[in-house]
Amino acid sequence: MKQAPILITGAAQRIGLYCAKALHQQGHQVVISYRRYRPLIDELQNSGIDCIQADFASAKGVQTFIEQVQGRYSELRAIIHNASDWHADNDSDPDGVFDAMMTIHAKAPFLINQALSPLLCAEKADIIHMTDFVAQTGSAKHMAYAASKAALENLTLSFARKLAPGIKVNAIAPALICFNEWDDAAYRQKTLQKSLLGIEPGEQEVLKTIDWLLSSDYVTGRVIPLDGGRHLNLP
Repeated sequence: MKQAPILITGAAQRIGLYCAKALHQQGHQVVISYRRYRPLIDELQNSGIDCIQADFASAKGVQTFIEQVQGRYSELRAIIHNASDWHADNDSDPDGVFDAMMTIHAKAPFLINQALSPLLCAEKADIIHMTDFVAQTGSAKHMAYAASKAALENLTLSFARKLAPGIKVNAIAPALICFNEWDDAAYRQKTLQKSLLGIEPGEQEVLKTIDWLLSSDYVTGRVIPLDGGRHLNLP
């Protein structure tokens, strides 16, 4: 019997892309959303990963995506909310930045969970929210972003309550996972010193956590920190 697919939002780059490819290689059927077309999308489609274009910056974009998923699939194994954006606070347009962050990181997962949770398999099903270390610490320059990720962590608790016992709902809250190729040596050194373990763990650390949550039978309503002990190294 063909396995129900894992849906990963925002999985055409970085951590989401790594996890989509890895889960597909493990034998899972994988469906992803992407915001903008690039040649990589054709490669993913040809490899067997279903790619659906979606812009989660508007409720209309979210609804269109939901309808496409509902039209293509009758069941899902898991929903992993990885779609994200990272806007610094903008004094010239504070409303716009705040609304964009809340729409992408809180409203979109809320609407998708409400609409697609009925598709999640009865035997074993998961929702995983990708949040952020700053949801618990705040951020002086990215207040709207941090607040939206904190809202997503709270939605983790609410959906865990609502969807139990059939669906487990958890969050993963990373700090540094992998650098961008353009990050210079000084920035890398400064960032590595923020955690106790002092390493760049790589995308596989997120994948390991996803695999663990998918295999677990007794974890729900939890935020799993991936911060290398950074929470103990704050000034």
